[in-house]
Amino acid sequence: METSSQCSRCLYDTSHPLGLEINEKGICSGCLIHEEKDYLDWDQRWNDLLDLVKDYKCKQKVKYDCIVPVSGANDSYFILHIVKNKLNLNPLVVTYNKYFNTPIGIKNLANLRTKFDVDVLIQNINPTIVKKITKTTLFELGSMYWPCIAGQTVFPVQTSIRYNIPLIIWGAHQGLEQVGMFSHLHNVEMTRRYRKDHDLMGMEADDMLNTFNTLSEEDMCQYRYPSDSDLRKAGTRGIYLGNYIRWDPKAQHEKMIKLYGYESASFNRTFETYDHIDCYNYLNIHDYLKYLKTGFSKVTDHACREIRHGRLTKPQAKSLVSYYENRNIQNQNLFYDWLGVDENSFNFILRKIAEENNRDPNNIEISHRKKNKSVSNNLMKLDYKINSSINRDKKTQYITIGKGYP
Repeated sequence: METSSQCSRCLYDTSHPLGLEINEKGICSGCLIHEEKDYLDWDQRWNDLLDLVKDYKCKQKVKYDCIVPVSGANDSYFILHIVKNKLNLNPLVVTYNKYFNTPIGIKNLANLRTKFDVDVLIQNINPTIVKKITKTTLFELGSMYWPCIAGQTVFPVQTSIRYNIPLIIWGAHQGLEQVGMFSHLHNVEMTRRYRKDHDLMGMEADDMLNTFNTLSEEDMCQYRYPSDSDLRKAGTRGIYLGNYIRWDPKAQHEKMIKLYGYESASFNRTFETYDHIDCYNYLNIHDYLKYLKTGFSKVTDHACREIRHGRLTKPQAKSLVSYYENRNIQNQNLFYDWLGVDENSFNFILRKIAEENNRDPNNIEISHRKKNKSVSNNLMKLDYKINSSINRDKKTQYITIGKGYP
């Protein structure tokens, strides 16, 4: 078995599922590409973006210039801020309902709709089908989030074809930001190949039909990526703002809090309070599954990002990861009830995933220790803002269909 090598700067190593290289100085490709943020001519990059989008502006006010995928968290506010207020585009906003919605996520999505004055198109796939697919991917791929990722990445593309709106505008490219898979100068765009290989773990909708006999054509039709001929006919392309803007999620979120009242909240398994607060599961059960499969969880992603932005040293990042990585998951009973399984059945799947990835499930312990002085000092240094809570004083339950807020 090959041993992995860790980057001398950040906490990633060569076992990263997206693929990562380390040079002769011990520095990983992700850290090297991040250095571009400090020397690229971002004014010129912005002008390149302006040139790119000008051909997509519609002279008829009734027609949309582009599609912007959003949720009740992540970089949705910042993307719309750039698209509407800086690029002066008229977007059709689309969002995929993953059914694990938190009250704070629904509030943020409703606030987004009103503050940016946009039309929002929501995809609600039959929850019976979503549960059927989730059971299959959980058992076969060790992923409870495959339908969410598949839906979030294909619905904007389907909408582009359906409404004849060629341009889709995303935030940052995960492969570039985490492991330096591309340079900013490559101007990488959305592709079917990347979605399949990395987002969907090698399993497109049609591959599911060919591999697992538990799913039918009807089950998978809403997750099918449009054909190449349809994409060419519509001229569909997806660009990433992170190629043209110096991307810094922490600074961007804090600006959105001040400008638009974006709400943030704390989670048990990471110090980050801005990302994924719209979902009860992403930083809980889904994060624990990631840990079992890869050996690291989302807090490592967050810590590596903060190292690269100069807000944490490597020892400080290690201290935070050590504290958060094995913290207990929360609200798992919500997922058991929604999926229609009991705790014993789910624990069987956890043991299966751990053993398939050469981890001893008996040695994976949940930590209940309190913050030590080092952890507390590092959190104070980072100063992530918390201005709300996941439940917003409401009952802890999935909001499967969010009606929004006035």
